[in-house]
Amino acid sequence: MLYDVAVVGGGPAGLSAATWAARYRRSVLVVDSGEYRNRWVDRSHGYLGNDPADPMELLRRARADLARYPEVTFCEGRVSAARRNADGQFVLTIGDGVRDRDTGGEHAALRLVLATGVVDEFPEVDGFFDHYGRSVFHCATCDGYEAQARSVVVLGWGEHVVAFALGMLDWARDVTIVTEGRRLEAGDAHRSVLARHGIALWEDDAVAFEGGPGGLQGVRLATGNVLGADIVFFSIAHRPRLELAEQLGCDMDGDGCLCVDRDGLTSVEGCFAAGDITPGFQLASIAAGKGAAAGVAAAISLQGEPGAPGSPPPAPDPEAELAAGG
Repeated sequence: MLYDVAVVGGGPAGLSAATWAARYRRSVLVVDSGEYRNRWVDRSHGYLGNDPADPMELLRRARADLARYPEVTFCEGRVSAARRNADGQFVLTIGDGVRDRDTGGEHAALRLVLATGVVDEFPEVDGFFDHYGRSVFHCATCDGYEAQARSVVVLGWGEHVVAFALGMLDWARDVTIVTEGRRLEAGDAHRSVLARHGIALWEDDAVAFEGGPGGLQGVRLATGNVLGADIVFFSIAHRPRLELAEQLGCDMDGDGCLCVDRDGLTSVEGCFAAGDITPGFQLASIAAGKGAAAGVAAAISLQGEPGAPGSPPPAPDPEAELAAGG
């Protein structure tokens, strides 16, 4: 089956893109693997009109809203491959979303929106997922407000963790870095900055959390020391899911994000992107806004072209019509 727009990803960016493409009466396929970045988090913050919100409930409501549009088709699974065919259509191979097996199903679309998100690297600490999203977080912007006047431990060892820890001083009473048993990948100047601002540095391994889920009391180190902590943040690495973009030949920037214009158009004609795989702040509200821009732009880009079978004819291309009229 041929669709006007295929959206890969069912998070805020993807659902927003699908909503706005559907409002232009374009037929839309949404492929959703269910591997949302915030699926372990109890509360997300700063989403206008929903602060705080259960991020999974927010997505459930968004999916229910989107399901009211007859133009939209949902497909649960993972897109394992993407290519352009001889007609310039985007052909997606859908896997089962469990073991990444190809089920043999292929779908084609005239336009594509990639909203595949990122994968975080987690610290190897006993009981991590009991605390993740309750007392352990990855985003200072998202959850720093809840750390005000509290003791914070930051897990990480890259040079960037110095700036992350300094930024936590917007809220935290005190900050300590634990490098997960590695040497801090930073020079003497960075270490001097930490010392000047009273940020303690432990080049030790965090092995367990003290206290129950949502009631963190401390971080136990391999050496037996226990650091008092109310909240833990980790800043190790995150990997944008760019396999499909790479298969299509989309350009990347120096930070490993997709190069896009203001409307989310990538370097590949007809392929748009939104959310955390594009440059900028990685927040749900921003992802939704980028998704809206990409969805509208994808729909408008069909003006003047034959749409997918069963879709109403798109409006004429204003620029082409005005040029012809002149």
